[in-house]
Amino acid sequence: MSWRDDPSFAITGCAIKTPSIQDNNLGKAMKQDDYDRRTAWTPAPRPEWVNRINAECSCLDIASVVPLDEQSLLDAACRNTSLDDFGEDGWREHFRVLLDAIDKEAQLHFVGRVLTRSEFLIYLEARLRIVDWCKRHPDVLDEKVEKPIMITGFGRSGTTILFELLSQDPQFRVVKKWEAMFPCPPPEEATYLTDPRIEITETVSAFSENIIPEFKAMHKMGGNLPVESVEFVYATFLSEVYPIAFQVPSYARYLATQDMRRTFEWQKKILQLLQSRHRAGQWLMKGPSHLPYMAEFLDVYPDAKIIFTHRDPIVTADSVVSLQGTLYWWRTDNPWGDGSIEDWASAAERAKLWDGIIDAIEEGKVSRRNIANFHYDQFMQDPISSIRTIYTELELTLTPATEASMRTYLAERPQEKFGRHQYELAPPAVVAEERRIYGRYQSFFNVSDEM
Repeated sequence: MSWRDDPSFAITGCAIKTPSIQDNNLGKAMKQDDYDRRTAWTPAPRPEWVNRINAECSCLDIASVVPLDEQSLLDAACRNTSLDDFGEDGWREHFRVLLDAIDKEAQLHFVGRVLTRSEFLIYLEARLRIVDWCKRHPDVLDEKVEKPIMITGFGRSGTTILFELLSQDPQFRVVKKWEAMFPCPPPEEATYLTDPRIEITETVSAFSENIIPEFKAMHKMGGNLPVESVEFVYATFLSEVYPIAFQVPSYARYLATQDMRRTFEWQKKILQLLQSRHRAGQWLMKGPSHLPYMAEFLDVYPDAKIIFTHRDPIVTADSVVSLQGTLYWWRTDNPWGDGSIEDWASAAERAKLWDGIIDAIEEGKVSRRNIANFHYDQFMQDPISSIRTIYTELELTLTPATEASMRTYLAERPQEKFGRHQYELAPPAVVAEERRIYGRYQSFFNVSDEM
């Protein structure tokens, strides 16, 4: 049975836990401002090995045993690479603010702290190697990144399945996890499919996955799989990925004051680096978390084409809370922290993201010729027809061979291979109020209700 035959996918793509009659009756008197989706989310039990390690290490001075201070991390990265030039693009201030926020706010458990130090060393070592490579090969920065395609929209709106399907087209090049994690030396065409870094990435990723096994039901991971574009800007330490991964409200406030063009310039440098020895088509990227920064993205990639994914925003909000809680639960026993990070769950704040994009389209700042729209509900009814529409809107060619590959991919994607993502639905009164808030967005892009 394929993924399309699963009844739980027929409407939403996920298994939904419908509120009980009692919940619905309570919801009738509940206002949108009073409703907090986080209270409906319960984390899955931790694997026993994680519980055991955290318990055994609770008596230790964890900060001393697993240091996350700036100097310790920088010294270790330099020792591991025999390099010492991290580049000068203002990244150290971002790094210090992030480390301070993690230290004071993130409440990491022992395994979460080990995971964080390991990841930060990978990012720092990658940064050292990238700076060194570009100094020794300055022609890398002359590479042209032409007409990249960015898939973006609310999380859980179909960005992943669309990204995976379009990546079946050989005219596109995607960044795979192994080259995002270990970009230097740049991959070469002859060894692209057999590079030893693929296996190393699988091993590193397995540790992360084993901490939160249920994450596989929400988002596939693998060394040879394409990754979101945030996964190759970690080393800027200026990214929305950090408030997504950690409860760090002070860093989130700091991020809101910064110019994100620096981050996208680094992202472009990675693309230049990766294509310098392996040119394989037009870059295809996915970045749902980049949605608030489309203006900065287009400043760096003025000829980019954008695919906006659309799905009932109330359904995506319910699903995103479940995903977000799981991401925090990866590293802490207090996933919602002190409650300071709330905007991403607010209908008003989420709707504002689209207001800016709609304004830019209506004012001609974003050309309609450079955008396409993907509707999740239409895709679920007829996937290939939905894909054809995107190709037509972006003036791309969909060959019969590529269409056949996409059909094969859909047919072979096994039902519940990675489990089901379950989450709660909002009460009816909240739905009605949020429907009003999302009115402009749903009307402009013709986004259907799913509930």
